[in-house]
Amino acid sequence: MKWKVFFFLIVQRFVELYWAKRNERWMKERGAKEFGQNHYKYIVCMHSLFFVSLLLEGIRKRPSPWWSVLFNIFVVLQLFRLWIIASLGRYWNTKIIVLPKAERVQRGPYRWFRHPNYLVVVLEFLVIPLMFQAYWTAVIFTICNAYLLSVRIRVEEQALRLLKSP
Repeated sequence: MKWKVFFFLIVQRFVELYWAKRNERWMKERGAKEFGQNHYKYIVCMHSLFFVSLLLEGIRKRPSPWWSVLFNIFVVLQLFRLWIIASLGRYWNTKIIVLPKAERVQRGPYRWFRHPNYLVVVLEFLVIPLMFQAYWTAVIFTICNAYLLSVRIRVEEQALRLLKSP
């Protein structure tokens, strides 16, 4: 079962990258501006290394004794991710791309959270390695992710100032 989850995650990430590229084209055709290009490559690298580390550390380990609890949390996180993507629609992206003068999205989880996707990612960087008993992966990538998110959220907040408040 754990390898089905691993395969699902890899496929999911590639689908997300495809979807993000499609949305990026659509937005840039309408005059969108991209921010944070300098740190984006580090985020991609970190996420890629996360999966390599998860694979290497978890390959010989049995699934966690807490698998069923962690798996249910994982499923809820994936549903939350879908809600986030659906709420942003064509504005959803893995990059920071803003269409100036567009209205800031205030539906779905964005009614309560400014950055709900980052909440999902933070929790995934804990839950997924724990499912695989990849404790070093959880610790190392949670720390790396916290640093990169501190940079990214600052840049994203500056970019979002170009939007109209609803």
